[in-house]
Amino acid sequence: MHAILSASAGQEQLLIELLVSYGKIPVLIGELISVEIWKHKIFPVLCRLEDFKPRSTFPIYVVLHHEASIINLLETVFFYKEICESAGDSILDLIDYCHRKLTLLAARSANGQIVTLVELRPEDLPNPSSMQELQQQAETMEFEISLKALSVLRFITDQVESLPLSALTRILNTHNLPCLLVELVEHCPWSCRQAGKIKKFENGTWHVVPPEDQVKMTKLDGQVWLALLNLLLSPECQRKYHFNGFNKSQLLKLRAFLTDILIDQLPNLVEMQRFLSHLAVTEPAPPKKDLILEQ
Repeated sequence: MHAILSASAGQEQLLIELLVSYGKIPVLIGELISVEIWKHKIFPVLCRLEDFKPRSTFPIYVVLHHEASIINLLETVFFYKEICESAGDSILDLIDYCHRKLTLLAARSANGQIVTLVELRPEDLPNPSSMQELQQQAETMEFEISLKALSVLRFITDQVESLPLSALTRILNTHNLPCLLVELVEHCPWSCRQAGKIKKFENGTWHVVPPEDQVKMTKLDGQVWLALLNLLLSPECQRKYHFNGFNKSQLLKLRAFLTDILIDQLPNLVEMQRFLSHLAVTEPAPPKKDLILEQ
């Protein structure tokens, strides 16, 4: 809460110094992944047990919410370069985590699945049947966590220059994140059409977008485009990324989305337009092979 209040008021971030000086970022990342594993391995088993009827499901809800709280904190602090650097080797685990979340997000939207918000009412918590409700709540939370992971990933791409070499290899070659981001631009999971109306997800809720605002870029659209700008236009990334036939055809799909209206809202995209026009007519050099020793 303190981090969010300081960030929104534009005050000096004392918390940032504390997190860096006490080396807490790797601890938070470790905790984040522990809860994620618990959620995938243990939580489904609890839901399937027929004789598991807890008087209150609130303790389980707290564990599920713990992941959301940590990713929220990381989203608030990863804006700062010192935080990104203090993550050390655990930045690789965070990149893997973000990749898993975004893959899930892209797959769901490609299948046309829409996450609707489920409010958990206090009176439902003591009921044994509320395990089903908790599952729905977990689904909703998973969607919001994935959107936070998108912001964290974008902040990591802002620091391309100061990332360890293996982190850049992980982003570009192991996970091929530029192509995954193209999928997100194409399917746009935070926008859907229901009963002839366009709804967009912003600030934790779905709301109907009036016709005059439908071409407006949301914060989430902005995060995807900024991450793509960081990854495609940085000289370091261009040297390492493999522009083979598949990657090239995926990236060139972006040209259809680069309309004048979009570029007016984010003028840096003119550079991206130039880069894609150049990519369409040239055969980029194969990536520079570096020897990377990883522990």
